[in-house]
Amino acid sequence: MMKTGETAATGKLRALVVAPGRGCYNKEELGYLARYHSDKLAFIEAIDAYRRDLGQKPVAELDAQGKYSFKLHTPGENASALIYACAMADFMDIDRERFDIVAVTGNSMGWYIALALAGALDERGAIEVINTMGSMMSDGLIGGQMIYPEMDDNWRRDKTKTALLDRVIAEVNEQAGCELYTSIHLGGYRVLAGNEAGLTQAEVLLPRLEERYPMRLYNHGAFHSPLLMDIARRGEQALPESLFHRPRLPMVDGRGHVWNPFSTDLARLHSYTLDHQVVAPYDFSQAMAVAVKEFAPDCVIVLGPGNTLGGPVAQTLIANQWFGWQSKQDFSEAQKLAPKLIAMGNPAQRPIATGE
Repeated sequence: MMKTGETAATGKLRALVVAPGRGCYNKEELGYLARYHSDKLAFIEAIDAYRRDLGQKPVAELDAQGKYSFKLHTPGENASALIYACAMADFMDIDRERFDIVAVTGNSMGWYIALALAGALDERGAIEVINTMGSMMSDGLIGGQMIYPEMDDNWRRDKTKTALLDRVIAEVNEQAGCELYTSIHLGGYRVLAGNEAGLTQAEVLLPRLEERYPMRLYNHGAFHSPLLMDIARRGEQALPESLFHRPRLPMVDGRGHVWNPFSTDLARLHSYTLDHQVVAPYDFSQAMAVAVKEFAPDCVIVLGPGNTLGGPVAQTLIANQWFGWQSKQDFSEAQKLAPKLIAMGNPAQRPIATGE
């Protein structure tokens, strides 16, 4: 790992790279692969050859649709591979003359992408893991997810909202036939997972905010909850440990655990990836906190497609007062001067990462 002084000597910026999860390829992102990655035909074709063998629509074809379709673009068997293709291709475009990538992390499905970024999964292994796990509920979703704010207007943790969410989860689980869990700690938001009865009851108990929340996440199963025990079992059986390799870059997982290149136990990595993080809460906020404190990045690069993860990343940086940010206003003003949070899905910020 490079020290700060060595960064100054090379003239490069230390960069933490963050991979997005589901829900980041929306109407505005249609055509993302064609727009930015027409030079990566071999990489995209390898993904599509794998999917064709399974009778699935190629990601290039999904990206080239004339109109965005919730029915076509949001199911896991399509969204996962499409998002992976976009994010991995973005990673390839980061200007290595300007940036030293010191670590990678990701949110939810972004953990699978982070494994690919770090080389813990090769290209074939990455699409096999991502496509397999993304297709596990193609015959029917198990449960669902909803999102609710856990912050104030300054993008700082609101203890009252935290207590409210914890209380609602406890109350819902006391009711017969209801299951509700914390799924993801997502910066200033909490993602909840549950069965239909549990989610419906949570919608009754949680006060309506901003005419948006609580918000159901369309075509999302009950990820990172005990409801996916069977999915975890099937994933472990379908995807052998031999797909995994020691990473070339440090990786920070959804517990804040660091997997280093020279000390990664592949059996444990396999078990965490296909068991623990499937059925237990994914703490993206903790992953970010550990990543910035452990690797001291000069900037954070969020891969595309889209920029839905930009807010939660900024909120975790504010919570840790990284870059001196203590509020939403601090973040906004600093970003206008010289962005330290660089979203490759943002056309205005993309050239900073690519050097174009």
